[in-house]
Amino acid sequence: MSGNTFGNLFAVTNFGESHGPAIGCVIDGCPPGMRLSAADIQPDLDRRRPGTSKFVTQRNEPDAVEILSGVYEGQTTGTPICLLIKNVDQRSKDYANIVQTFRPGHADYTYFQKYDIRDPRGGGRSSARLTAPTVAAGAVAKKWLFEKYGTQFRACMTQMGELPIAFESWDFVPNNPFFAPVADVSALAAYLEALRKAGDSCGARIRVCASNVPVGLGEPLFDKLDADIAYAMMGINAVKGVEIGAGFACVNARGSNHGDELSPQGFRSNNAGGVLGGISSGQDLELSIAVKPTSSILTPRESIDIHGQSTQVSTPGRHDPCVGIRATPIAEALLALVVMEHALRQRAQCGDVVCELKPIKASV
Repeated sequence: MSGNTFGNLFAVTNFGESHGPAIGCVIDGCPPGMRLSAADIQPDLDRRRPGTSKFVTQRNEPDAVEILSGVYEGQTTGTPICLLIKNVDQRSKDYANIVQTFRPGHADYTYFQKYDIRDPRGGGRSSARLTAPTVAAGAVAKKWLFEKYGTQFRACMTQMGELPIAFESWDFVPNNPFFAPVADVSALAAYLEALRKAGDSCGARIRVCASNVPVGLGEPLFDKLDADIAYAMMGINAVKGVEIGAGFACVNARGSNHGDELSPQGFRSNNAGGVLGGISSGQDLELSIAVKPTSSILTPRESIDIHGQSTQVSTPGRHDPCVGIRATPIAEALLALVVMEHALRQRAQCGDVVCELKPIKASV
């Protein structure tokens, strides 16, 4: 295992480097007969791509996806789907000063220690640039799940640095550069602009959810749905924490109000985040992720060079002052990949999934 493939039944193998000629993925296991074109994938890539506003990295990548295989006459064939995204705006000279040094908080040090060699240009394989193929694969999974079960995925930012963001409406999320669920984002803009001028960065909290999720996805023990969700989310660059449902708030709760009561009409709350005993309940999947501050910043920081000597590191170039902004569509994509994997597993074991809460029969 080399850590470049996510999933088994819907297996996504990611390839490329941040400053190489191209990045992409191979999807193995997509069911045949689904209509698929680049136009189905491109909108999600456009949401993630750099250069979309002054609040993200100004690297100008169109992230135009090409489908190289696995589709014939507009339909998936059941064979591997290769998706390619060319890199067109690399600026490797920006990383000349870190060839011999390690950025604090970045993967530079650990990659060098593990492989005894590293690609310093944009971070190589450790770059968030490599999340673009994941988003592309997630778009394929989203399309299949929506057509099969009506499942939909969405995410929004609920905190930027020290600024909490109150939820107003999902309708606002696509209309501002922060994926914020509020009408007025002027405070967020001012906050991030001040950080940029100071040569600093901040973290973020992202809410991710899926609706119309089939009942019964997940396994009772080692392949629990929520365990796989946490595993997937921790695979996103800069994510340092995952909460399912009420998350750490359950520490202050009591069993009398935390357990989600049921009625003939369904559940009365969703503290469990849509998963009970590792299996989906049919409620919305609800989770949050914590994204750390960007490691590549202008502010000088203490570090060492490859010889172990003390030095200072400052990273010029084009970087996100808050990587949590573009993590929003990435988190959606990974949640879709997890649900897709478990939906295919459920079909294999139990046939087509029932999308409604089954009536519970009384014991005789």
